[in-house]
Amino acid sequence: MKTKNLRTIIAAAVFGVMAIGLVVGVSTGTLSGFGWDTIAALCPLGALGTMIATKTMIPRAVISLVIMATLVLLVGRAFCAWLCPTTLIYRIRDYFRSPKKRKALAEQKNAEIKAISQQELDSLKPAKDAKGHACGACGKCQPVKHGKLDSRHAVLGGALLSTAVFGFPVFCLVCPVGLTFATVLVLWRAFSAGDATIGIILIPAMLIVELVFLRKWCTRFCPLSALMNLVGRFSRTFVPVIDDEKCLETAKGASCSKCAEVCQFDINLRHPDFGELTTADCTRCRACVDACPTKAITMPLLAGKKAKGTVVVADPALEDLEPKLD
Repeated sequence: MKTKNLRTIIAAAVFGVMAIGLVVGVSTGTLSGFGWDTIAALCPLGALGTMIATKTMIPRAVISLVIMATLVLLVGRAFCAWLCPTTLIYRIRDYFRSPKKRKALAEQKNAEIKAISQQELDSLKPAKDAKGHACGACGKCQPVKHGKLDSRHAVLGGALLSTAVFGFPVFCLVCPVGLTFATVLVLWRAFSAGDATIGIILIPAMLIVELVFLRKWCTRFCPLSALMNLVGRFSRTFVPVIDDEKCLETAKGASCSKCAEVCQFDINLRHPDFGELTTADCTRCRACVDACPTKAITMPLLAGKKAKGTVVVADPALEDLEPKLD
């Protein structure tokens, strides 16, 4: 079974179980706040917002934040790829797109990434040293960078500031995870008990606006993503690593970028400077591992230091370049 299908099945199963528990009244909660009896956990952003709003150190909220930080350090933003209903909705949307539309979007993305990859390769070709090393020898490929603060962090700051000003977690009212479960609840009440309210229109409409009109919600707007990004910068486990001796770009100087093409979160593993996000936002979805044509990408338990380029060039077209030391 493909990893992509497995992710979809797991996310759908978890969502289904929690949605059923919600409509039948079983106290399991949702992904925004779940647990059983005295054991409960809040969404980390909701936990932080609750403490800011109440100006109180709440033990359960602190525990939720510690659990979140620990999980992100171990498996990065795995929640986003394996459990988040927002990502699941995106997959369902893509599934119902016409084959022509899916093909056109894929070709557009692939063309953009390949152009970037080739541009970077061309800039790196002169970096061939006296031993015949090329792309990778200059150390520009896959640098250890975690990016600057972006629009997501601005939204995160706004969410926390509004919480302090108004005295309650304002973002929780528009969080797509919460809105997804709220949509299930209002629809269930409308069809099972005839309890139709304005919410049956307003709640799904807000969800559609966020996920359809605010394109790339996960990479540009999600404050929970920003919060996990701040912790993910310190994660060193299961981070995807490229073997330069197998990678087509470093070993043969050939344009590839399959890893960037399949990444749902716009991480360019080979050339991070050209991706919207970096490995600090890696969701451990393994899409890049599955897509690599030479199996050059692995996700070791603990990523060691990446050796600087020591890859022999196999592309004859590069043999005439003048040697140039770093």
